[in-house]
Amino acid sequence: MKTLYPLKFHPILKDKIWGGARLKNILNKPTISDKCGESWEISAVQGNISKVKNGFLAGNNILELTEIYMGDLVGDKIYDRFGIEFPLLIKFIDANDILSVQVHPDDELAMERHKAYGKTEMWYIIEAEKNAELICGFNRKMDKETYLSHLNNKTLKEILNFEKVKAGDVFFTPSGRVHAVGAGILLAEIQQTSDITYRIYDWDRIDDKGKPREMHTELALDAIDLKFYGNYRTDYKLSLNQTINIADCKYFTTGLLYFDKPVEKEYSLIDSFVIYMCLEGKIDIKYGLGLSESMVAGETVLIPASLKNLNLVPAGKAKTIEVYVK
Repeated sequence: MKTLYPLKFHPILKDKIWGGARLKNILNKPTISDKCGESWEISAVQGNISKVKNGFLAGNNILELTEIYMGDLVGDKIYDRFGIEFPLLIKFIDANDILSVQVHPDDELAMERHKAYGKTEMWYIIEAEKNAELICGFNRKMDKETYLSHLNNKTLKEILNFEKVKAGDVFFTPSGRVHAVGAGILLAEIQQTSDITYRIYDWDRIDDKGKPREMHTELALDAIDLKFYGNYRTDYKLSLNQTINIADCKYFTTGLLYFDKPVEKEYSLIDSFVIYMCLEGKIDIKYGLGLSESMVAGETVLIPASLKNLNLVPAGKAKTIEVYVK
């Protein structure tokens, strides 16, 4: 069997009612649409299975690869736990208008209702217009009666926590937390492999057929975490040529690397694949005996678990997100 190598996939592009042109103009995604809202970079969600676009495995999808390479691709413990289902869904999102206010169920509720995983996710803000903001959690302690009263009276906005955002901000959104990406924001999203979303409120919008989108008021009620948390933003300090941890949970660990000189990566202590999402510049990923694969801003690369030693070489300054499963 031929040796695995850093894998790139064809992006799965999705037009959305709230989408824009940043995925095309800033991240060079192959779309002519000015309503492109999402680029699914790596996905094992049924109906949206990523296909390899580079090297001898081009044309194979991620489920086929996992079935053939098993632990060599994803890590032995991850394969034992998830089988051929890749555990993460990796996206870039462009919100030209505000998204619906929504919530995701946890694993237990999602399994009971949908025979699927729940959804814990995180956002890294790549670019944001002046005064852009997003919704994350409530702005006060909440109970079901108060929440429903505001929902029914169309005053939900009064109890939601709005956060002004800028490039580099990080938000961790566990299952159960109400949230919405606001207008004028381009971000990277790392999440569990799940496409289950309970829509709570959609700003009274109508779709292209003149109908309001479906709401999931009752389903959401059991999923919502009504607690108030003082700080919803993840605080971190960027340090040149060092990987900084920006999210750490049982579903994924995410680091941020901003660097201007070669950085060696040694992954023998983690039994997992690694994903890089290039945010700025150009990076050569050197591996094996004189082999290399490059990535530029807007590209995502999956490093198989069998590749334990890499050398990341930036052309000038570069920035990448690094994701793996503990």
